[in-house]
Amino acid sequence: METDIRHRHEAPQAAFPQGTPLTLLQIGEAQTAVAVGDGSQAPTVLLLAIGSTKTATDFFHHAPPTPREMETAIMVVEDEVTRVRAITAGHSRLYTHDAAIRELALLAGVPDGTDGTELTLSLDAVERLFDLLAALSLGRPASSAGIPATPTFAATLLILREFMHHLQWASISYRAPA
Repeated sequence: METDIRHRHEAPQAAFPQGTPLTLLQIGEAQTAVAVGDGSQAPTVLLLAIGSTKTATDFFHHAPPTPREMETAIMVVEDEVTRVRAITAGHSRLYTHDAAIRELALLAGVPDGTDGTELTLSLDAVERLFDLLAALSLGRPASSAGIPATPTFAATLLILREFMHHLQWASISYRAPA
């Protein structure tokens, strides 16, 4: 995963002026990768011990997860996410190639770009999705929430929410892989 994220971080660098600080987020099944750099040297990569399937398997034993399961997962995810703070300080553009984050954006009502290659998901939109997930965990019917009630969906949304919330990212841009 580390080699893959290094390569993926270098590809869009040409689309930005030299020296533009970029942070790439990739939520994998077993771990989450973060690559930070500005194109002047190889990106700094940090692998976090949280991923969509791993977090779902470790903490979510119900679909949707219960409030207690959510709280336990939040504590662990927060601890992992805070490890990234030192390397992301001052990096103003957050982006991803992660199809699951693109799906979150579409569920949040973000319009798909004309060519389908880029869209931007705000922290406010992520928080609204997370509020729907919280309502599901409290017993709201999944059909009325309009989001999947699966543990893997819940884990992906939780990781993204905690990452953006605790590291104070206002938005994340999805870019189709090159």
